[in-house]
Amino acid sequence: MKIIAVSAYSTGLESEKRLRIPNDADLAELAASGALEGVQVIELHFPKFTDGRAYTQALLLRRRYRFAGDIRATGDVLIDQLVHMHRSGFSSAVLAEGVDPAAAERQFARFSAFYQGDVHEPRPLFAREAA
Repeated sequence: MKIIAVSAYSTGLESEKRLRIPNDADLAELAASGALEGVQVIELHFPKFTDGRAYTQALLLRRRYRFAGDIRATGDVLIDQLVHMHRSGFSSAVLAEGVDPAAAERQFARFSAFYQGDVHEPRPLFAREAA
C-alpha cells in the first residue's frame, strides 16, 4: 500500500483521471452509467475514522466491479486502519494531519498472516495451507 503524507498530497486532478466518490453514492448506478471507465484513481473519503462505508465501497469496487486502478483513502485516515484498508481493496492512503508516515509503514510489518480471506487472497488460511 502506498502511504501519502497529507503535506505531499495534491487534491487536483492533474495528470491522472481521478474520481471522488461520496460515501452515500450508489456504485451500481455509477458502474452502469460508465462513470468508472477510464478512471485511474478512485478516492473514497473517511469523514471520521468511525465511518466505515468506504471499506464496503472499496471491497465492492474490487470484487463486483473489477476496478483494477488505485483506490485511495482520504480524510480521517489513521495508522491503525491501514492494514484493514489494504485488505479491503485500498491501494493508497492519504494520512490525516499529524500522522507519521514512517509509523504508518511499520503497521504492515506487524502482521505476517491472516486467518480470513481478503481481496488479495480470498481463501482463508486453512484452505491456503491445504492447497
